[in-house]
Amino acid sequence: MRRLRLYLPADAAAIAVGAQRVAAALADAAAVRGMALDLVRTGTRGMVWLEPLLEADSAQGRIGFGPICAADAASVLAAILDGGTHGKALGPVEQIPFLREQTRLVLARCGITDPLSPGDYAKHGGWKGLVRAKSLGPAATLEEIVASGLRGRGGAGFPTGIKWRTAAAAPGEPKYLVCNADEGDSGTFADRVIIEGDPFMLIEGMAIAAFAVGASQGYVYIRSEYPHAVAAMRAAIRIAAREGALEGFALEVRVGAGAYVCGEETAMLDSLEGKRGMVRAKPPLPAVRGLWGKPTVINNAISLASVPWIMAEGAGAYQGFGLGRSRGTMPVQLAGNIRHGGLYECAFGVTLGELVERVGGGTASGRAVRAAQVGGPLGAYFPPALFDTPFDYEAFAARDGLIGHGGIVVFDDTVDMARQARFAMEFCARESCGKCTPCRIGSIRGTEVIDRLLAGDRPALQRELLADLCHTMKFGSLCALGGFTPYPVLSALTHFAEDFTPRAGARAAAE
Repeated sequence: MRRLRLYLPADAAAIAVGAQRVAAALADAAAVRGMALDLVRTGTRGMVWLEPLLEADSAQGRIGFGPICAADAASVLAAILDGGTHGKALGPVEQIPFLREQTRLVLARCGITDPLSPGDYAKHGGWKGLVRAKSLGPAATLEEIVASGLRGRGGAGFPTGIKWRTAAAAPGEPKYLVCNADEGDSGTFADRVIIEGDPFMLIEGMAIAAFAVGASQGYVYIRSEYPHAVAAMRAAIRIAAREGALEGFALEVRVGAGAYVCGEETAMLDSLEGKRGMVRAKPPLPAVRGLWGKPTVINNAISLASVPWIMAEGAGAYQGFGLGRSRGTMPVQLAGNIRHGGLYECAFGVTLGELVERVGGGTASGRAVRAAQVGGPLGAYFPPALFDTPFDYEAFAARDGLIGHGGIVVFDDTVDMARQARFAMEFCARESCGKCTPCRIGSIRGTEVIDRLLAGDRPALQRELLADLCHTMKFGSLCALGGFTPYPVLSALTHFAEDFTPRAGARAAAE
């Protein structure tokens, strides 16, 4: 019996737009032809606007068809088998500009391999970093990460190797390692794509980190809204343990209830300990006294997923990518009103405008881009006048912005920026853990001040109050939830002042 191998993503985004129905329809179409179908369920390539994206092997590499639906299954199968043409044919997938122009270190295997096949993982370079780490020893491995310049990809941008070095030197046993895959920022999905598309890479990164700092227990903290990622990670851990890849390192998944504040590392530790997630005052740092009072390394999923490549290829090779103190690559998430939404990995240094206009293709609506919010719901709004800003931690900070987790949400010229600023304050009020006054009370007062400003109640006074309140929240809050809320508020007020007039406020209220 003739067999045909095809590739179809099984990540949450592809499933959401009908990938399971496509898989069933392909099986039915193959049965009608009396042939066996070997359908490999991969992770996504990151080109979300083309999902479900079906791929087939050919002499030119994998040929893509997408986005396809169940009704296309029989005709696509016929085109593949009979060498005919099809309206959904895309040609060689890796020649699509969105994919061809990337520098894929973290996403190198996503969309190519079976996520739960250890053989596939090893065949495509997996475990090389762990093998090299074991040959170097813990101290040399730790210093390799320091030398690479890898920084935290969860938002703070703190040097990963310095955090490891601190935990390794801290007294106390046992030591813990926690992967923060909570990913609560709007417009972000890189952690999910990595876990669903290449979970062994994250496991390898965690195994290397545990070896370097002497951690014996690890946790992957994933929010409950990611059921497919939770299932993939748990399955991959079982397989890795069976294959002997964890050797002396116990690893398990813990599921959070979806509180935004639990993306903050100390609130996440409270959640892991079975408590309500509340921010802890620092010092002591978690690397010194963290989970159950023991030294704990906490890294974002992208940070840990970057470690295997660094250890396999060397710190010097990793330093060859990036700009200034921002070394390596970042999987940038393009979302919102954008034509080519998806996940695009590139070295630091590309400008925001290139990402929005060239890579993302501008707005999906076809209207002019008015703003891009970078760094999640608490990131600043940048107008096109600032689109020359390089994607770099320091460059964004110099313009009162932040990269955060690498999410970019695009808005066209119909957006009401006053409403967006109000949303930031309301979001903070709803998600605050309540531990500190600037965040708990300041966000409520901020919402009220914006309402009075839009109602035309002494606007000069309200602007002064809002600026003072944002200063208090920024410098007085215990964590980034209250501390970063001023970024979207003040950036909207600064760059889109015309939306904060009483007439604009009345229009917004009417809508």
